[in-house]
Amino acid sequence: MTAGSAGPDALPAPTSAPRPRLVVGITGATGAAYGLQLLRRARALGAETHLILSPAGVLNAHHELGLNRDALEREADRSYAPGDVGACVASGSFSTAAMVVAPCSMRTLAAVAHGLSDNLMTRAADVTLKERRRLILMVRETPFNLAHLRNMTAVTEMGGIIFPPLPALYLKPASIDEMVAETVERVLDLCQLPGAKPQAWLGLKA
Repeated sequence: MTAGSAGPDALPAPTSAPRPRLVVGITGATGAAYGLQLLRRARALGAETHLILSPAGVLNAHHELGLNRDALEREADRSYAPGDVGACVASGSFSTAAMVVAPCSMRTLAAVAHGLSDNLMTRAADVTLKERRRLILMVRETPFNLAHLRNMTAVTEMGGIIFPPLPALYLKPASIDEMVAETVERVLDLCQLPGAKPQAWLGLKA
């Protein structure tokens, strides 16, 4: 055996850890900036992002951000249309760290709450719940009616997290971008994505 060669009992060379996978849904509710920032920040933190983009989500992103489908899909590692029910994220065998719907419409909330799985967005959410992974719905509506509240309760009882993107005004954000960024950082922290660092409240200063 030559010097430096590995013997039969040598340990395998260490391999780099796989990138955490994050599924991101963008629906037609107002707040497309949350989905966009989520994709960008998750990528910066080293996550592999899988985007499901609804037609209404594209319409709203164009209205609010001036972006079309191609522009949004370029922000993700992989993207899917809601009708692509044979995509990998439709199966629990495809391991993911979490799924976030940002923003989440009341229609998508209702479908998830009742287990409809009628498109890839709601199927992926259903898979996330059944596999006991973290599902976060950034619901966007006000005021809530009783159906909205009951659907949010149902998702919470199933283990999902309802996360309306309410700004942390006590941090005194100077712009809409700062408000969006801080909310997204909190969501990524809930996803347990390494490197996410939301600002911590340290108490009132004397």
